[in-house]
Amino acid sequence: MSDQEKTSVLQGFKAFLMRGNVVDLAVAVVIGAAFTNIVNAVVKGVINPLVGAFGTQDLDGYSSCLKGPCEGAGDAATGVRILWGSVLGATLQFVITAAVVYFLMVLPMAKYLARVEARRKAKEGTREVVEITELEVLKEIRDTLVAQRGTRQDPK
Repeated sequence: MSDQEKTSVLQGFKAFLMRGNVVDLAVAVVIGAAFTNIVNAVVKGVINPLVGAFGTQDLDGYSSCLKGPCEGAGDAATGVRILWGSVLGATLQFVITAAVVYFLMVLPMAKYLARVEARRKAKEGTREVVEITELEVLKEIRDTLVAQRGTRQDPK
């Protein structure tokens, strides 16, 4: 590769990285990873104990035996088990994560954007009213001047 090709490849790579959506995506991934830790802590520290009050804190322990005998655990397990507790736990964690994201991030942001849009429309509306009234005033002045000219020229 020549120096010019290396330079153009590096410039292209730099342009790719500096595009807004790539940087936004990188920030979203980092914040998402940090947010996942918070949600996992809430699930383990708050939700699981609440679920544990009605059953067990460890949903992974719930399973059904499809083809028996189901004995043992891990690699020594026999039979065919359906680990529906793991699926239920993952589903609960997903629903909780989605609810937290919606109620703490999406809904407040949507309300904020709606207020900003309403303010913008209100400003545009007042500008439109001001422009219309100024135009009407100018038309009235013009009509008055035309009427005054007409009365000055007609004294025959």
